[in-house]
Amino acid sequence: MTSRRDMLRHLTLTSLAVSPLGAALRAAQAIPVRPIRAHEHRADLIIIGGGTGGCAAALAACTRGLRVVMTEESGWIGGQFTAQAVPPDENKWIESIGGTRTYRQLRTAVRDHYRANPRLLDRARQNPRLNPGNGWVSRVCAEPRVWLAAIEAQLAPYLASGQLQVLHHTRAVAADVDRDVVRSVRVRQADGSELLLEAPYVVDATELGELSALCGAELVMGAESRAMTGEPHALDEAQPDNQQSFTVVFAMEYRPGEQHVIDRPADYARWRRETVSVNGTAWPLLGFDEPANKRIGFDPDKRTGYWSYRRIIDHTLFAPGTYAGDVTLVNWWQNDYHHGPLVGVPQREATAHVQAAGALSLSLLYWLQTEAPRPDGGTGWPGLKLRPDIVGTDSGLAMTPYVRESRRLLTRRTVREQDVLRSLLPTGTETTAFADSVGIGHYAMDLHRTTRGDSGGYGDTVPFQIPLGALVPVRLRNLLPACKNFGVTHLTNGCYRLHPIEWNAGEAVGHLVAHAITSRRTPEAIHANATHTADYQRELQQAGIGLSWPTPLPAK
Repeated sequence: MTSRRDMLRHLTLTSLAVSPLGAALRAAQAIPVRPIRAHEHRADLIIIGGGTGGCAAALAACTRGLRVVMTEESGWIGGQFTAQAVPPDENKWIESIGGTRTYRQLRTAVRDHYRANPRLLDRARQNPRLNPGNGWVSRVCAEPRVWLAAIEAQLAPYLASGQLQVLHHTRAVAADVDRDVVRSVRVRQADGSELLLEAPYVVDATELGELSALCGAELVMGAESRAMTGEPHALDEAQPDNQQSFTVVFAMEYRPGEQHVIDRPADYARWRRETVSVNGTAWPLLGFDEPANKRIGFDPDKRTGYWSYRRIIDHTLFAPGTYAGDVTLVNWWQNDYHHGPLVGVPQREATAHVQAAGALSLSLLYWLQTEAPRPDGGTGWPGLKLRPDIVGTDSGLAMTPYVRESRRLLTRRTVREQDVLRSLLPTGTETTAFADSVGIGHYAMDLHRTTRGDSGGYGDTVPFQIPLGALVPVRLRNLLPACKNFGVTHLTNGCYRLHPIEWNAGEAVGHLVAHAITSRRTPEAIHANATHTADYQRELQQAGIGLSWPTPLPAK
């Protein structure tokens, strides 16, 4: 007899009949699809990966009337904001421009969550730019769960109606590709059961570009050569295994006078000995001696330096007794893991790197609790308390690693450093000028230490745009990217990988799919024709997606 759970699992997707919009246009669809067969499940759009870009793509597609199935490997959708526990890295104009309308609505919803707390002090409630943690890396440093709630609220109407289905703890394991068309994606759920998902369009919103690899798409990994991109700062030879470091984030609170020291991690001795070379000098990894880190410092008693860097709860904004102390997220130089890549290696090796990165983060916490030098001459802050509840795990480590670099699709256009780096552009250039723009963003070309030991660095970029050509693969006709896997390079990924830009790219892709269906044109055809591109761009502007930066740029 079929169990109720099995029946519901099958009904979840078999109930996904195509939307009225999709049904009306199916016969004339640019991407041909086969008749549905028993035990196959179809929507208008399949999104593999429920991260930042995946959620934005789902929201955009749903607002356009499409039926969407989105999968997510972890228990939380939202990616960087939530499962990776990273407050948003944003541009200095983000309060008014430099983000889409829905992105700004998301930020407003997070602030409103805290404003609704009756214990928030009036001075904080009345601040139009309330920053719940007063962290200095972001204008809205807030708890991952609050970001999750805000994202889920945006998607709630479509979840309630059944227009959107979200499959948690589900990953893609195979893809059926017929020439240049992805016919279906097979996914595996936590209980080992598998489902076959079919749609005329498929989005790869995975953190590492896993779906694109399963589809046999043309991909780039790691650092390109100068001959490949023409970038002055590219390497002499391509190094696919040379990828930016990743980080396993954790949350901690400070309770002076209390004892919260964790058990000594098994790998602590290894990480205590570890050094990092900066400009020819070896510095302890677990330490603040390196000059840049020394300037920042760390003092939870004075609430300064790294303590306030990614702080997500500033207890002084609330009535006394609301919180025992501040809470901060630890995504620092000291727990960047650069000892091996996550892509281009066997899964067993990648898993071992993630486990080692987690051990590094716990070793950093233990060092802070027991050995870190204090300004008063003592060592360690035993009152630093791991907060597993903040990140939703038993271990206290974020559900998934914070990934900075993914596989990247070869697309119709690749954004290179000479397109965005101020020093390589003509004098007086204020912004990029991509005719096929589908959004805007800005951040420094921020490169962390790589798996081959390349030192990190920043490059001053002009405010830039996201070109449509960077979202359209060179061959596959119905696969689109919506994470850190679109047409950038190892270098320009450093400025395009941030929260509002990934959100914008995903949102643009959701609208692109809707436009492709209604116009009966493939994304390739939309990009190839300036008139078709302009038609699509008008829809983006109507949806509140800015395509160009104002000139002159405002001060902030």
